[in-house]
Amino acid sequence: MRGAVVLCGGESRRMGQPKAGLAFGPERLLQRVVRIVSEQANVIVVVAAPGQVCPPLPDSVRIVHDPVSGRGPLQGLAAGLTALPCSVEFVFATATDTPFLRPAWIKRLHELIGVNDLALPFVDGFHHPLSAVYRRATSLPAMEKLLRQNQFRLLNLMDLLQTHVVESEELRHVDPELASLRNLNTPEEYAKALSDAGLPVP
Repeated sequence: MRGAVVLCGGESRRMGQPKAGLAFGPERLLQRVVRIVSEQANVIVVVAAPGQVCPPLPDSVRIVHDPVSGRGPLQGLAAGLTALPCSVEFVFATATDTPFLRPAWIKRLHELIGVNDLALPFVDGFHHPLSAVYRRATSLPAMEKLLRQNQFRLLNLMDLLQTHVVESEELRHVDPELASLRNLNTPEEYAKALSDAGLPVP
């Protein structure tokens, strides 16, 4: 069983409005990412901020709210993994602002995790823990341990999990431009993404 967690509860300060509800063609950004992820996941959990209202999603998608605000994506990811059924072995994690995510990217990371606990892309000098695949059984206890210690950096998981660092060349044949990692943080980046996708820019 493969699951996915989509985080949509970020503060979006630079964007100036919640990213999940941004229009992207006929869909909202969260709806688009959930649709893409559903091609490679049996079960999807969306993690929202406390009190956040999400755009309409398929009935099969479970929406949970972060139990504690202000603790970053590690808290949200732990909440998402907790909400997944125990039958889910591997979990793809992503944020809501990745409109160019490719299903083949997710599939490739599942192929690469092997016996490891984490398949973590490393591109242009940066690790990308919000475009990675986690083994639920080992990752959730590690996340809970970090949270108890008030350590909120996702990359601290590398000290606790057997990690396969995925180099860019292992991914380019499924995503030559590595567009799956492209996220939107500002109105300018949002407008550019719409333009690149051939969609009208409001």
